[in-house]
Amino acid sequence: MAKEAAGRARPGRAPAPDGRRARPRQAEVARLAGVSQATVSLVLSGRDIATGRPISSETRRKVLDAAHSLGYVPDPAASRLAAARNNLLGVFSFTATFPTDVRHSYYPFLVGVEQEAAAQGYDLVLFTGSSSGGAGATHGTGALNRVRLADGCLFLGRHAPADGLRRLVADDFPVVHVGRRDEPEGLAWVGADYVSASREVVTALAGLGHRRVLLVREDDDAPASTDRERGFLDGLASNGLPTGASASAGAGPGSGAVFRSGDPRGELTADRVRAWLADGFTAFVAEETDTGAAWRALRAAVDEAGLDCPGQVSLALLGSPPADLADQPAPMGFDIPRPALGAEAVRLLAARIAGGPAVGTLVACAFRPGATAGPPATP
Repeated sequence: MAKEAAGRARPGRAPAPDGRRARPRQAEVARLAGVSQATVSLVLSGRDIATGRPISSETRRKVLDAAHSLGYVPDPAASRLAAARNNLLGVFSFTATFPTDVRHSYYPFLVGVEQEAAAQGYDLVLFTGSSSGGAGATHGTGALNRVRLADGCLFLGRHAPADGLRRLVADDFPVVHVGRRDEPEGLAWVGADYVSASREVVTALAGLGHRRVLLVREDDDAPASTDRERGFLDGLASNGLPTGASASAGAGPGSGAVFRSGDPRGELTADRVRAWLADGFTAFVAEETDTGAAWRALRAAVDEAGLDCPGQVSLALLGSPPADLADQPAPMGFDIPRPALGAEAVRLLAARIAGGPAVGTLVACAFRPGATAGPPATP
């Protein structure tokens, strides 16, 4: 009977490729206990008590029972690595080039990161393995594994691979993503409050008298884009403006309040803008992205159509314009506090290294009145 019991598989475990039973991980303990991985980490390490945030006895019992049931044993090598501190913070960017050019939209993040790291007594390690922008940058494991040379790592980029981040989180390696993320569970992040900021821009346009407003955005499901769209639609609804359904690139001008395009510079034409104006739209809003494609395409189409801004059409940008367009009139919109976000990310990462929980933090954006929006033109 003892041999039979010993041979039974523990719940939720699968054999490793070499036939040995794989070591249970904290993520599996969390699933069995019905709690977050951050809670498991705090309970098993005792850090909740050390940081003055004790977890309830019932939750602690669930975690310990689950760990016992799975046969969880802390990885001694990982524990030694976690205990070793070298006062190094990693910075990893999922962009085609590492954002050290002052004109790069991510560069101000690095300014805040560097200043706060110095204040916290950390040196920085810049991991540039993603700088090729190729498949290996987003899906390979080598570059991501190298971040373990640091005490913890910050990640920048709209499309950081979830699988790679999930492995780091599962191994309880301190990670903070700059930008809101819904997953993986247990990932700490610091992001701009694009929802509130986008809603405020729509409210400002409604206050000027605009009744039909259109959002131009790239066909991208990154959280930064979806948050902007959500805030835009919330702003329309809260001001009693029509929303409608989203408009694809091939849809008619009056099919919705959101125009999604995989190629804004090819699909957003002067004729399309004229058709939108004829259909009653008087204000157009674009999202900011790494490339600035939506804003560039919108400005080019309005100029090609020979329309005066803001006399005949009002424009707004959910973010800041690309650096090479900074000499143009400042658009209505909002400014993203990039240095503040970088500094807050370092503070959160330092707290994670010290055993603090994985949390998400939103930072407010500052509204910018700009010079591209005015009352709608009189028919």
